[in-house]
Amino acid sequence: MKFSESWLREWVKPAINSEELAHQITMAGLEVDDVAPVAGEFTGVKVGKVVECGQHPDADKLQVTKIDIGEEALLDIVCGASNCRLGLTVAVATVGAVLPGNFKIKKAKLRGVPSHGMLCSFSELGIDVESDGILELPEGTALGMDVRDLLELNDVAIDVDLTANRADCFSIRGLAREVGVLNRADVTEPVIDAVAPSIDDTVSVEIKATDACPRYLGRVVKNVNVKAESPIWMQEKLRRCGIRSIDPIVDITNFVMLEQGQPMHAFDLSKIDGGIVVRLAEQGEKLTLLDGNEAELNSNTLVIADHTKALAIAGIFGGKDSGVTTETTDVLLEAAFFAPDHIRGRARAYGLHTDSSLRFERGVDSTLQAAAMERATQLLVEICGGEVAPVNGSESEADLPKANVVALRRIKLDSLLGHEIPSEDVVEILTRLGCNVSVVEDSETTDAGWTATSPAWRFDIAIEQDLIEEVGRIYGYDNIPNQAPVAALKMNDHKEANQPLKRVRDLLVDRGYHEAITYSFVEPEQQKLVVPGIEPLILPFPISADMSAMRLGLIQGLLNTVVHNQKRQQSRVRLFESGLRFIPEASAENGMRQEMMLAGVIAGTRGEEHWNIDTNTVDFFDLKGDLEAILELTANENAYSFKAAKHPALHPGQTAAIVVDAGLETEREVGIIGTVHPELERKFGLNGRTVVFEIEWAAINTRVLPEAVAVSKFPANRRDIAVVVDDAAASGDIVKACIAAGGEFLTDAKLFDVYVGKGVEEGKKSLAIALSLQSVERTLEDADISGAVDSIVAVLAERFGASLRD
Repeated sequence: MKFSESWLREWVKPAINSEELAHQITMAGLEVDDVAPVAGEFTGVKVGKVVECGQHPDADKLQVTKIDIGEEALLDIVCGASNCRLGLTVAVATVGAVLPGNFKIKKAKLRGVPSHGMLCSFSELGIDVESDGILELPEGTALGMDVRDLLELNDVAIDVDLTANRADCFSIRGLAREVGVLNRADVTEPVIDAVAPSIDDTVSVEIKATDACPRYLGRVVKNVNVKAESPIWMQEKLRRCGIRSIDPIVDITNFVMLEQGQPMHAFDLSKIDGGIVVRLAEQGEKLTLLDGNEAELNSNTLVIADHTKALAIAGIFGGKDSGVTTETTDVLLEAAFFAPDHIRGRARAYGLHTDSSLRFERGVDSTLQAAAMERATQLLVEICGGEVAPVNGSESEADLPKANVVALRRIKLDSLLGHEIPSEDVVEILTRLGCNVSVVEDSETTDAGWTATSPAWRFDIAIEQDLIEEVGRIYGYDNIPNQAPVAALKMNDHKEANQPLKRVRDLLVDRGYHEAITYSFVEPEQQKLVVPGIEPLILPFPISADMSAMRLGLIQGLLNTVVHNQKRQQSRVRLFESGLRFIPEASAENGMRQEMMLAGVIAGTRGEEHWNIDTNTVDFFDLKGDLEAILELTANENAYSFKAAKHPALHPGQTAAIVVDAGLETEREVGIIGTVHPELERKFGLNGRTVVFEIEWAAINTRVLPEAVAVSKFPANRRDIAVVVDDAAASGDIVKACIAAGGEFLTDAKLFDVYVGKGVEEGKKSLAIALSLQSVERTLEDADISGAVDSIVAVLAERFGASLRD
């Protein structure tokens, strides 16, 4: 919003200069982008009148004039402007005057004729107005008056960058109200007298979309002179606010918009068929706009129409066919309130950006329309004449905005601002802002404070924090004393047993993996192939149809990433990912259980191509070895075991559940590992065997801390046993049984050979296990060793039906 300081000071007169005013506005949250003079620096330019005007004897395009500047002698000045004529009131740069650019006026001769000065145009005075000739001043202006004083050119234009919530400051009224609050100064509004109707002509108004347009007012004004010229004071005010003067009708509606904050429009009454209808456009309906472009309207666009056609895009742009021209004699003035939600985004949809749409899409005062109509009528009759009809229109009270009643607690105000502002100042600030304030006493059910009813022009005051912000910025953030924050030194809690995720990442990277990051949103039908038994959370407003469900695991995203890489000629893929899965669960907070997971996938060749190494495809045990390396980081790898399992996405016979604390009361399944099912490989588009794992991070995020033990100085002993067991018996369970039954001297048990064949019955297998025994107190005797071995063999025979192999 660009505005003239002198215009603002007609409304409110703060006792501060331009620089202080700009700083004050910025500190109040209305950032000033620029402060620029409205004209160049010049002196010695006076008001004069052309009393003689004749053709130059030696130049067709020059005229010789005599100018009266209110002094005894007339000035002889040669002028080349096409609009120079007898009786014209002009701006005269007398001899000795200095114009912008340090251009000094001296006596001169033009084609032999003396010239004692210069008649000035806008540009020669450093005023940014396009014109074809010299400046024409109002007739009757006092001769000899300084032009700077006449046009109030000792003024600046201040450009304010308003935030989206401060639509109320898109007018002189709103800015004056803001400056008045900041300076505790009274605001003097112009007197708007209701114009008495002299004719009875009205146009019917029907609102079909009351939610989008709760109020629409119209007024007929007949026999207006659209060829009249806008007064220079109005042209200057418009110019200093960044709007070019066009014609008196447009200038008046723009002036009211800038002054009052209410956008208005004028229709040529003769081009309206029947009455006004405010409705939504028909899909594909066409409208030729004032700039000559044709818009194809969407069905969500509000239009102002008559009984046969659309006249304008409501609140955004007028139509050419109903616009005011130089032939217009009768006009219909429009002032309406449009709901911001029905205007917001519509201008951009048609490639438009207008001053009207800027205001309506952010919110216009819903009580302003009648006053704006009277102000525009007052100016129209004053400048263009005409006969005025009564104001008529339509409104839906139920659809008009309602004032927000917001509670402000003293304890909350002090807490957020960190400073206690006197209660009388709080009440004064809110009252000057336009709020209706009531004091609330402290009680058992309410805290002491205030309730404030927001004014119609403040759409953004809705919650307690909005009032606190208003009080703080008007009181002045620089008036709140600085307080150093209190920062108590405290050591961070550090548990050495916590396993950092970075350690696991580094391990996998060292083993040739790359970390992947996939979306938490997945394609729901594809997810059913991987996790068929659980209904995921479906997003109400997804990014796209194939990203509409929250993921139930990480495997789906990794498989798609493998496919992506294989399609780009990557023959060896090793990936891992850590991230959340989202399991719907009624008992969980917000109905959703979020769990951190770790997953990995391998596909393609086991190693890089090498002349001395066979090229083999990865298998189940390659990934199992990498997973066991992760489990070893816990220093408690014996707590984890793998059990044959079934999974709908994995190959039967090549799938294992990852179990923690097997055989104990705390036993639970924490993950899965296996080869992807061939049918799933086909549906995903995988190229060859793919092996995956997924495990809960909570199951591996702690580690057993090492304990110092004495190093035995006595020799260790090894005994190897070979036991024959059923082929279905798990070797891991047998090794664990050996460790459990070995007693105090057994330090380790390892499987080092599996044999099936000659000498072993069919359906049986032979397991060779190395037993290590040692004591920290003495050298073991044969009886000690034999006793431990016998105990192990007895337990194996009892639990697994094992027998020693001959």
